[in-house]
Amino acid sequence: MHSPERRGAHTGAHTPGRMADWDLVRIFLEVARVGSFRAAAERLNMSANFLSKRISLLERSYKTTLMTRHVDGIRLTREGLQVLEAAKRMEEASFGLDCALNQATPALSGEVRIAVTEGLGTFWLAPRLVEFQRAYPGLLVDLKCEMRSADVLRLEADLAIQLEPPTQPDLKRLKLGRLHIMPFVSPSYVEIYGMPKDADDIRQNHRIVMQEAEQTKAQEMYEKYAGREQVGFVAMRNNVSTAHLWSIAKGAGIGWLPTYVPALGDPLIPLDIGVQFDLDIWLAYHPDAKKIARVRQLIDWTVQSFDGHKYPWFADEFIHPKDLQRAYKDAEPLVNLFAGFKKVSRPKVVRFPDRANGTQR
Repeated sequence: MHSPERRGAHTGAHTPGRMADWDLVRIFLEVARVGSFRAAAERLNMSANFLSKRISLLERSYKTTLMTRHVDGIRLTREGLQVLEAAKRMEEASFGLDCALNQATPALSGEVRIAVTEGLGTFWLAPRLVEFQRAYPGLLVDLKCEMRSADVLRLEADLAIQLEPPTQPDLKRLKLGRLHIMPFVSPSYVEIYGMPKDADDIRQNHRIVMQEAEQTKAQEMYEKYAGREQVGFVAMRNNVSTAHLWSIAKGAGIGWLPTYVPALGDPLIPLDIGVQFDLDIWLAYHPDAKKIARVRQLIDWTVQSFDGHKYPWFADEFIHPKDLQRAYKDAEPLVNLFAGFKKVSRPKVVRFPDRANGTQR
């Protein structure tokens, strides 16, 4: 038979003197902060119905209504506001506990988590993180490539690399470098539609490709320079950098990309039409993160990986794509640096004599 305490835990009843379930409190915090179950579900990658049930379980455990549901979101009750303040203190204590346990772990072993925009994560960091992991084989590197900014204060990542300046005052932030964005076109597109001459020619006679996602200026730049409806002019909209690059490389239309893309190996043509912009690259991390040896090492490595003196495509000053190889002091071809793979010659086919008929096979 189960003890009464065990039955109480199973039915969601709260035992006085026991700490609340942190998973339930964490969900309550997220819903309270963003103001709706739908928005919280997107951030936590869970269903809104699941979150609602978990909040109801928390409320039943304490026999208290913490929030009321409305068509435009939720509103905290007086008790809910009190719980919110206590939950924030639990969150801070949780981070302190995590730091203490991490410091007790042998140096440079364990898990490190990086959140980064999808393009920089795929094309730049992922190949180079192989070197980092080989230098520190005791580390598990968790790389999250997303266009939304991670919340490092709430431990979504140890550090975040983003294209928007961090706004939370408690965060440590550092400008890593700058992305220079300009229009590119593929040879296959030029064969069909001709070479674009200038911005007016593009608006009147060509098609473009857009990347619409958080941390990009696509809509802002479109409204500034396009001056026309998207239908009939925009050939494709993408929400991730890889699809955006492929659509341009395969000739779907003219698209805006970082100046380093020719180094990826695709024969893209940069267009000097006076329509370019830049995005600063920011590093954000918790103020206590550097107390953890493995995270401190990852932060130092990340800063070095975006050094504009060594990697000129991340420098503040604009360098044209055709000048990048000359500006890059290392003798290694840029395509190897970005892709992480060196061209390997195709192995020769060795033919062996067929003993049955004396021929080669």
